[in-house]
Amino acid sequence: MPETTRIGFIGAGGIALYHVDRLRTCGQNEIVALADPSEASLATLREKRPELVGVPTFSDYRRMLAEMELDAVEIHSPHCFHPRQALDSLEAGKHVLCEKPLASSPEEARRLIAKRDETGKVLMIAYQRHFSPVYRHMREQALTGELGEVRNVVLVLTQEWLRNTRGTWRQDAKLSCGGQLNDSGSHVIDMMLWCTGLRPREVYAQMNRFDLEVEVDSVLTVRFDNGAIGSVTVLGSTPGYWEMFGIWGDKGGVSYDITSGLQRHLYGGQPEHPDLPPATSDPDANFVRAILGHEQVQVPAECGLAVIELTEAAYRSAAEGKPVRLFAPNLPQDA
Repeated sequence: MPETTRIGFIGAGGIALYHVDRLRTCGQNEIVALADPSEASLATLREKRPELVGVPTFSDYRRMLAEMELDAVEIHSPHCFHPRQALDSLEAGKHVLCEKPLASSPEEARRLIAKRDETGKVLMIAYQRHFSPVYRHMREQALTGELGEVRNVVLVLTQEWLRNTRGTWRQDAKLSCGGQLNDSGSHVIDMMLWCTGLRPREVYAQMNRFDLEVEVDSVLTVRFDNGAIGSVTVLGSTPGYWEMFGIWGDKGGVSYDITSGLQRHLYGGQPEHPDLPPATSDPDANFVRAILGHEQVQVPAECGLAVIELTEAAYRSAAEGKPVRLFAPNLPQDA
């Protein structure tokens, strides 16, 4: 197997810069083509990353797939384009790393998973928190039973999304397929599900759109298959940025606050602040190493399916004004 992965970019917007830098750091890859319908975005990316000057560019990603010798693609386009672009890339025999969200409906996510299985290609999502020592520690504490049976999960994400994305595709429902919950909120919903291993059974959501066609602020109450309850608050109308995540079981809890760090507190003991090692990987590095057969995929497409199942149910709940039932794989539908 070749030890260099040839990668094409679908989407050259701002997030592409981070992917260029991570790919440069991990090595064993070459960015050989860029596709974006916006010449301005292509020019800006090449200006900010001069090593891409001379790399072939395409206004249509399908031409890039057909004309370039590629092993893989990374998808950095607006959300609503992800499912079609990922499916076309898999059908063209390419490995795929997709920015979040993977899909805009559970049906689209299942179709992509089926195509991945049919082609045998890597299909990953660029959820970077999977590689964070903090979140990996919280997952370990929850899944190994250190906290006992999980009873409560709380997540809060606030940022100035309403103002900072005004006039961009993120507030255009035809391109974004949702607002802040489907945008940055996708990351924290993924962490709630990945770190606890719990499956949501029911969700009740309330949302504010203000003057937009997509939601800005969302508050979700989730009931899990083991009886635990979760609270998810994703606000896009606030100043600054704040993130908090807590998991509590019948033996104790672990929580992370971006302002104060990580804390573990078991019943009968004192709060502890674990000293964790630095991160050693990221989505792009794992993607390349998985293609080369050196690592297992750390963010499989199933994570994206779980996120969009809960997100879609939350949208339905907010629209209908009542709780919406989800049926986890281990629950009978009449439970």
